[in-house]
Amino acid sequence: MNDGFLPVSKADMEKNGIEQLDFVLVTGDAYVDHPSFAHAIISRYLAAHGYSVGIIAQPSWKSFGDFKRLGRPRLGFLISAGNMDSMVNLYSVTKHRRAKDMYSPGGKTGKRPERSTVVYAKRIREAYGNVPVIIGGIEASLRRFAHYDYWDNEVKPSILIESGADILVYGMGERPIIEIAEALDGGLAAQDITYVEGTSYFTPTLERVYEYMELPSFRQVRADKKVYAQAFMTEMRNRKEALVQKHEKGFVVQNVPSKPLDQKELDFVYSLPYMRAAHPMYQKPIPALDEVKFSVTATRGCIGACAFCALFYHQGKDVAWRSIKSVVDEIKQLTLDTEFKGYIHDVGGPTANFYGVTCTNPKGRCTARRCLTPEKCRYLKENHAEYVRLLRKVRTVNGVKKVFVRSGIRYDYALLDKSGEFVKELAVHHVSGQLKLAPEHVSPDVLKLMGKPEIEKYQRFCQKFAAASKRAGKKQYVLPYFMSSHPGSTMMDAVRLAEFIRDTGFMPEQAQDFYPTPGTLATCMYYTGLDPETGKKVYVAKSTEEKSMQRALIQYKNPKNHRIVKKALRKAERDDLIGNGKKKLVRD
Repeated sequence: MNDGFLPVSKADMEKNGIEQLDFVLVTGDAYVDHPSFAHAIISRYLAAHGYSVGIIAQPSWKSFGDFKRLGRPRLGFLISAGNMDSMVNLYSVTKHRRAKDMYSPGGKTGKRPERSTVVYAKRIREAYGNVPVIIGGIEASLRRFAHYDYWDNEVKPSILIESGADILVYGMGERPIIEIAEALDGGLAAQDITYVEGTSYFTPTLERVYEYMELPSFRQVRADKKVYAQAFMTEMRNRKEALVQKHEKGFVVQNVPSKPLDQKELDFVYSLPYMRAAHPMYQKPIPALDEVKFSVTATRGCIGACAFCALFYHQGKDVAWRSIKSVVDEIKQLTLDTEFKGYIHDVGGPTANFYGVTCTNPKGRCTARRCLTPEKCRYLKENHAEYVRLLRKVRTVNGVKKVFVRSGIRYDYALLDKSGEFVKELAVHHVSGQLKLAPEHVSPDVLKLMGKPEIEKYQRFCQKFAAASKRAGKKQYVLPYFMSSHPGSTMMDAVRLAEFIRDTGFMPEQAQDFYPTPGTLATCMYYTGLDPETGKKVYVAKSTEEKSMQRALIQYKNPKNHRIVKKALRKAERDDLIGNGKKKLVRD
């Protein structure tokens, strides 16, 4: 075994002279010691602060035996379902079992249970009774309050209640986990660690909770969709005080969010001694690692606030970015890998070109409005110069042949770069043939609900990119992604999208159907039929047939879709698009 990996067995502990671990981290993903995997960051961060950590990856959950593999930890168990929500990992939007798990050896499925966080926590309780249990990661973070569950089609209580965990860490967990570790190490009981920012906990009474805002109770949001929508908006927007929600036997309390890491701290996180590989106990590769092994995370957070994305609710819109030196140092390390072929697959984050963006609001970044739509906030300071400097620097690293930018590009933000340098750099150096962008839709009403810019801005960006590519002597084009059945999208809107695709002459190879996942504004719309920001009714396509129709319209040229496309057009009373001719979508 490579000594650089953290312990995964008693033999590893003995080899490293560890009688009892401080923490045992249980994850639903295979053990990959790479900074793109949350379990690697948290375990390495704790280790860097002097705590010993062992990893139990993808344990057998049918009994509690596997959870005793490393013994009882001195301070507690840490649980994460993995880089993805376990239900999204297991099921497609049509609620069919997926054929592949990108975070398991060889892509094999069956390595994790449904609702992994809850299952793991219960098994640990069976094994060790009152041992401290701390849950985190995206699955826990997005379920910290009562929430709509798409798979069971009901409102469920906080995951704190269902799991029986002592503490829930939401958002990015480095700051909270060290505070929790120090408190436990100092002898404080897990139930008394109620003050850490970026955490939630359960309490039978509110006697020791001060300065809070109370949300409608679990019973109330479950009974009334309008109340659910109002509660969700409060959860999204309130970042200044604690939030409290009553459940059957007490209260879930959310402390204010943890402050984002500053640049020095973020640089430190990515300088830790990751092995940048899957543990050698695996005989087959981990597909998700292949996707990111030669990619570099340069930013965290996202000001985009797209309604269908959980990043705002999870990471927040405070964008933090690493120093150029930190990114360059990591790329230099990547070039030493024997598998490195000279290509950096990405330098970005949730949205690549937000690197360097700042908010000049003297009161701090607000949560009451979006930064870019419907128009740019006056406090938002555009800055593409820093990202261009970064890209120019990483291209010069010895051994690097080409650096791609494959993270999301926010094209309305890119248009704010009056110098045009970013689009020029992108076209000349960082794209090979095609640039993937996500306009998502064309209907103004749908785009507004999505929090996406109007389609005219997408078209303007495409023109600029095409012109820059032409000047560089390159034949390159934009590959757009569209989403069907997003709340607000009627059949007429879906037809309008199909007409846009027809007129641009581009046929998408795939169509993305809206997936209602916990913690997103769009999921709240899907469940309630309301826009929680305005209280107005929103059309929602829920039937399997209509969702199939909207999806098929995006790929209307596919012969397999002709029958359902005709049915969709007739339902939308657009028979004029059936027949022969360039403007027709399908033959009669």
